[in-house]
Amino acid sequence: MRGSEIAKRYAKALFKVAQEDEAVEKIHGELAGFALTLRENKNLMEFFANPVFDQNDKISVMKEILKKMKISGLTANFLYLLVEKRRMNIFFEVEACFRDYLDTLMNKVRVQVKTAFPLSDEMVARLSARLQEITGKNVEMAVDDDRSLLGGIVVAVGDTLYDGSIKTQLSRIRELIREEI
Repeated sequence: MRGSEIAKRYAKALFKVAQEDEAVEKIHGELAGFALTLRENKNLMEFFANPVFDQNDKISVMKEILKKMKISGLTANFLYLLVEKRRMNIFFEVEACFRDYLDTLMNKVRVQVKTAFPLSDEMVARLSARLQEITGKNVEMAVDDDRSLLGGIVVAVGDTLYDGSIKTQLSRIRELIREEI
């Protein structure tokens, strides 16, 4: 699982409370929505993470944002806690850890696939089915085209990388040739 130990602790605490309230997916949706807002507004994230700005100003801005986003009380209180404890700089890590806990609960694995060419819907379905068979988990797959691979496929399943790209194979051959010289 990714994230610092402090981010994991915050995420785990929120996750446990969300489980008690039977609102894990709702809280995840709210965290993901708030994360998107911060990513779209870099200045906002810098404002929350910057210790120069007054805590009361940060709380006031947070109230306005949460009001507009219609965030539940549990998520709002958690975000206020991050501001008060000066931990907004780890928010993205906390959100990622929370998502990992949710994935574990739902027996889901996220897979990132890069190919040198677009995959047909049939190929995506077959790959997804095969990965589900291999991992024994429900697969959520994102597929991207990357022409720099020259050919082949690169699959990232959690922390494991399966690299079957032509680019990597050529690189290995180049290294073997260098070793021989």
